Amino acid sequence: MDLLSPRPSVGQIEPYRPVRPPRDGRRWIDLSLTHNPLGPSPLALDAYCEAATRIHCYPDWDQEPLRHAIARRHAIDADHIVCTAGSEELIHLVAQAFAGPGDEVLCHERGYRGFLKAVRAAGANAVVAAERDMVVDVEALIDRASERTKICFLANPNNPTGTYIPAEAVQRLRAGLPSHTLLVLDSAYADYCRLPDYSDGTEIVENSDNVLLIRTFSKMHGLAGLRVGWGYGLATVIEAVNAIRGTFNVSLPAQLTAAAALSDAEHEEATFAHNAQWLPWLSRELERVGLRVYPSVCNFVLARVPTDPSLGTQAVVDHLARRGILVKAVTEYGLSDCLRITVGREEENKALVVALAEILG
Repeated sequence: MDLLSPRPSVGQIEPYRPVRPPRDGRRWIDLSLTHNPLGPSPLALDAYCEAATRIHCYPDWDQEPLRHAIARRHAIDADHIVCTAGSEELIHLVAQAFAGPGDEVLCHERGYRGFLKAVRAAGANAVVAAERDMVVDVEALIDRASERTKICFLANPNNPTGTYIPAEAVQRLRAGLPSHTLLVLDSAYADYCRLPDYSDGTEIVENSDNVLLIRTFSKMHGLAGLRVGWGYGLATVIEAVNAIRGTFNVSLPAQLTAAAALSDAEHEEATFAHNAQWLPWLSRELERVGLRVYPSVCNFVLARVPTDPSLGTQAVVDHLARRGILVKAVTEYGLSDCLRITVGREEENKALVVALAEILG
């Protein structure tokens, strides 16, 4: 008798293992996850507390108040928006809705690993295109596309590299893909990138019939613990996601808190200003102590540990942990000599640099 087993593609999925601080009572500096170091908006906190009085109620299945708040904030059509339990749920739902066994899904080499997980969970085949020095290579993606390509995932800006490609390159990618391929733009870190040649993809969605934009409340808005994401795209795409998502997938507190967060422009500007100040500072200081830092437009940096037989990435991670600091090793991206380090508060950033100088000399 055969033992019960999942489909083979599920066996290829590596479970996510976040960095966990020891439960030793110490206050840890956690720079391993891309939190907003300033926390959530005061308006969002007020809404969350108010929502606590209503948690005996089911959330709005249609997500209407939140969808309309997103639509007002971004000047887009609420009927073309769907909300999910974080952007990662939306990535999985899109893969389930549009790809399956025998289909191919395009991803980029250092792209967000949630893409590969969603593709394998759907039973489809992942086709990975090479990048150039941590930057998406549009031509490589186009070259790998075929008649079997149902989805192309693009993280822009990308995690964990922190790099981006300009709007012109995204348009070139869309034009070069087969017309039956859905281009999914994961713009989770878009709020941190205000460069003139960058676009989150809103206008690309509005001028195309095969593009879905994905955004999140986890980064700029500081609501990572509530899990709220959203997508904007063609009605048929949104309808497909609505058909398979959980009936009440976004909780009532999450919906109310996210809607309130959108109304606090002051908190958003404070978050952007903090990152604009400390991202270049952190990059310079990490270079000064001997790391190679890749240019980033996000709220984190990718740093390469110098080649040294007596040193290694794990030795650096362990040393920082002894100093009460957590960073993220990115070995699952084929970057065994790199660390992803989130921009923290002033005192956290300075403590990190001091601890790195101790081991890197």
